Order: sequence, then C-alpha cells, then structure tokens
Amino acid sequence: MISALPENTDAPKGAERLDHFMARAAAAYYAARDPFQDFATSPEISQAFGECLGLWAAVTWQSMGRPDPVLLVECGPGRGSLMADALRAIAEMMPDFRAALRVHLVETSPRLREAQAAKLGDAGVTWHEDIGTLPEAPMILLANEFLDALPIRQFIRRGAAWHERFVADGAFVEAPSNIALPEDAPEGALREVNEAALGFAAWLGARLARHGGAALLIDYGPAESGFGDSLQAMRAGQPVDPLSAAGQVDITAHVDFAAFAAAARTAGAVAHGPLPQGVFLQRLGLMTRAAMLARLDPGRAQAQLSAAHRLTAPEAMGRLFKALALCDSSLPIPAGFETA
Repeated sequence: MISALPENTDAPKGAERLDHFMARAAAAYYAARDPFQDFATSPEISQAFGECLGLWAAVTWQSMGRPDPVLLVECGPGRGSLMADALRAIAEMMPDFRAALRVHLVETSPRLREAQAAKLGDAGVTWHEDIGTLPEAPMILLANEFLDALPIRQFIRRGAAWHERFVADGAFVEAPSNIALPEDAPEGALREVNEAALGFAAWLGARLARHGGAALLIDYGPAESGFGDSLQAMRAGQPVDPLSAAGQVDITAHVDFAAFAAAARTAGAVAHGPLPQGVFLQRLGLMTRAAMLARLDPGRAQAQLSAAHRLTAPEAMGRLFKALALCDSSLPIPAGFETA
C-alpha cells in the first residue's frame, strides 16, 4: 500500500494536477446540477436497497451491545432516499434501535441538503461539511457510491521512470515523478492512487478502534489493486470525456478496495470483504423483499423485480459493485459477510 505520495515539483506550467482538477470539477458539479439527471444510484433504483442496509445496521447495533445513543452516519447521502428507506425499515422492525440512533449526514452540497431535508422531514438530522465534526461516540456508517467521487492521482510508466498526469486545456500532460511504484511495471502501465480515500480509510479505522462500531461501503471497482485507467464521466446517462466541461459532468473513478481496506486495517479496524454487491444483497434478503413489494403492489410488480435484478445480476450491477465492511475488533463478522 502507498502510504504517502511526494509532491510533484515539476508540474507543467499552467497545468492542474489531476486530483485537484477532479475535486474542483466535482464540487462545481454537485453545487450546480441535479446529479440524478445523469445517473441512478441503488437507493433510487429500489427501496429494498435502503431497507436492507437499514436492517444490516440494526443487526450490527445489536452485536455492538445496543449502545444508546449511537450515531447512524451516511457519507454522500444523495437525495436522502437510502436513509429514508433505512429509517422506515428500522422503525418497523427494531424500534429500540430507532430510538437510540442519531442521524448524521456528511454532505457539502446545499442543493442536496435541501433534497435530503425534504425527504427525511422530522428525522432529526444533523448535517456535516466534513467527517471531522462528527461527535465522538459509537458509530455505524453507511456510504454508497461515495468513494468513487473522491479525487485520484494518476501515474504512468515511461521508460525507466514514472510520470504524473496533469490537466491543461482539456487534455492530459505529464511530468516526471519520484513516486515509489513497481519497477517491473510494463511501459505505459497506469496506476491510480486516491489519497483522499486512503485518508478517509485511516480516519475510519482509527475512529472505529477508538469508539467501536462498523462501516459499510458499497461502490464499484476491482477487488484487488492493479493497473489501468478508470477515470470516467457521465452526462444524461451517457459516457463523456472526463476532461471536458468541468463541473457539468459526473466525474468518478473505480475504487481500489484492497488499498482502502489495508489503510483501515493499519489504523486499527478489521476489514471484511469486498464481496460482489449481488452476493451481499441476496444474503441480506433483497430478492425476498422485492418479491414482497411486488405482491403488495401488483401494478408495479415487474418494475420491482426488474430493479432487484439490476442490483444483483452479475451482468448488471451485481459483480462490478462491491460491499466492504469495517468494524472494531470486538465485533463478530457482520451480516452478509459470513463465509459461505
């Protein structure tokens, strides 16, 4: 695992480091646009997704010894759909947990905060610009498609050295770097490093070790670290050039789950997974819940079942998307991550 990256003092004049460009573009995008015009996340596809995650949190709370109060935190809560569905299921199935939990949302976009407030009503939400202001208490954290939006740096092998990618006038430019990466990588090999994600993992690992609790992170990317360019962008559901129209497109990159888990373990947490999303959701009973919703509303039965298939099928979101759990060392293996 790469623990620290050197600053590049040879940046081309007028060029912007890729992670700086990506952070600026993402901040502008979420401040000015409704991202759900460009993509659909799992909570927007099926209410069963948020309900299953809410009940996962409830079972985890029981394994923690039922602390009261306990923080239920979501990073990147979108429109608030996941949390709304989770709280509804929790209130129905485990009212003691609903009474003990305190909802905290980490969200920087004023537009999305308004949508979350409208969706969650009187749920008693506290918003945070940053994870650093979360209260010191036992915590269960949920993050769906949060890590993929964190900015990455890219390094490419040129001859005997690595070069870093910068952005200038909508195109990549390169500069030599003294980063320590595999010396046997082939010519043209590209390695992505997400310093923001690794920092979040280290904070999360230390926080869970200090106060107890668990985190569930669902996102897309490979289970093992490797080479390759995963930078991408979407607009109106279609792929577009990620370097064009900064602030007008949804720019993301695949999550390096192995590096993220390693950083969390180094900080004191125990990591479970990653598992394919389809396997994880089926173990939580999402297909059963979808069938129940289909019976309750025959007019939308096919839509409910199709949504569940989209979330779990390997050819849809079931394989590319992964679930990773982190917890403190006192907890048992979290629900859904048991060895088959």
